[in-house]
Amino acid sequence: MNHFTRRTFLKGAAGLTAGLLLSDNLLGQENTELSFPDRMLPAPLNGGFAMDDYWVWDPSVVKGEDGLYHMFASRWSKEYGFGNWVTNSQIVRAVSKTPAGPYQFAEVVLPARGKQFFDGCATHNARIVKNGKYFVLYYFGTHYSDPAPKPGDDVWDNGVAKRSWMNKRVGMAWSKSVYGPWTRSEKPIIEPRPGHWDASITSNPSPVVLPGGKVYLMYKSSPKNYDPPLLLGAAGAKSFRGPYERLSDKPLFEFHTAGQMDNDVEDPFVWWAKDHFELIMKDRFGHICGEEGGGIHALSKDGIKWDLANPVKAYSRTVKWEDGTTTKQGNFERPFLLFEDGKPTHLFAATGAGSRPYQLERSWNMVIPLK
Repeated sequence: MNHFTRRTFLKGAAGLTAGLLLSDNLLGQENTELSFPDRMLPAPLNGGFAMDDYWVWDPSVVKGEDGLYHMFASRWSKEYGFGNWVTNSQIVRAVSKTPAGPYQFAEVVLPARGKQFFDGCATHNARIVKNGKYFVLYYFGTHYSDPAPKPGDDVWDNGVAKRSWMNKRVGMAWSKSVYGPWTRSEKPIIEPRPGHWDASITSNPSPVVLPGGKVYLMYKSSPKNYDPPLLLGAAGAKSFRGPYERLSDKPLFEFHTAGQMDNDVEDPFVWWAKDHFELIMKDRFGHICGEEGGGIHALSKDGIKWDLANPVKAYSRTVKWEDGTTTKQGNFERPFLLFEDGKPTHLFAATGAGSRPYQLERSWNMVIPLK
C-alpha cells in the first residue's frame, strides 16, 4: 500500500488511534437504532425522480448551497432497451424543495465527451458528497470503439455492451457549486490490477468523507469479466483529489464458496458513524438476507473487516405506499441514505415496475422517509 498505509489512514480518520475502534462486542449485535426495516415509513406515490421518456437509475442526493435538494442520477433514452445503461447512460441533476420530491429535471451534468476519454461514451453510478468547500461527484465512465448503438439494437447480443463493460472505470468530477461548472478527472482514479481479484473493471463507487477530508472509497470489480463473482474492494485517499490507494489486497466480502458463485453483493452505500463504518448493500441472489435483491446491513471498525449486523436485513423489494397498497418491485437497488444533522432521514433506491428483475416497463428513483 506504499506510503499511504491502512494504519495511517485509520489514525487520521478521526484524529484518534485506539479511540477510533468500535468495541468488538458491539459488532454483530442487535442495533435497534439502525434497524432499517422498522424505521421505514410509507413511500410517497409521487416522490423521487422519474422521466417519461427515459430510464432513470442511481439516486444520490445532496443539499445545495441554495437550500434545495439536488439529485444526481443516471438516465438513458427509452428509445433504447433497459440494457443500454452500459452504452448510453449519462449523469443528470434534478431538483426539489423537499427531500422526498418530486424532483424535476434540471440539466445533464456529465454528457458523452468523445471516445478518446475513458468516460467518453457513458457515465453511470452517480454518488455525490460534500468535501470541504467542494461538491464531489463519483461515478464510473466507459468508452467503446464500436459505432454508437441505434434504437432497437440489442447491445448485449451484438457484443457492444460487453466491450463497454470491460472499460468501466471509476472517475470523479468536482465543483464549488451544485450548478457547476464541473471539472472532470482526465484519468480513472482507480484502475484494475492485472493478476488480482480486481483485474477487470472498477465501478459502483461508494465514497465516505472522513473527518479532516480524507476519503474512504468502496468499489466493485471481478477477476476477469462480468460473470460472478462480482466483488467489493476498498481504497483511500488523503483528499478527494487522490491518489487513491488500496487499503487491502483482498476483496472485502467473499460469501461465495467453491462451486457456489452466486452469493454476490453489490451497490454498497457506506457511511461513517462517528467511530465506525456502516453500510447497506444489495444481496444479488438472496442467500444472505433471505430475499433476492434485498438489502444487507453490515458494520466495520476499520472499513476492511466487516461483520453482518443483527438483524442483517436492511430493506426489501416489497414496498408499502402511502395509499395503503403494497407492491413487490421488479428492482430495488443502488440504495442511498440522505443524512441531515448526522442522522439518516430518507432512503432512496433505483426501482422499476415489471414482471421480474431487469424486465421492466419503466424505472425511476424512489424514496422512503425514515422514522
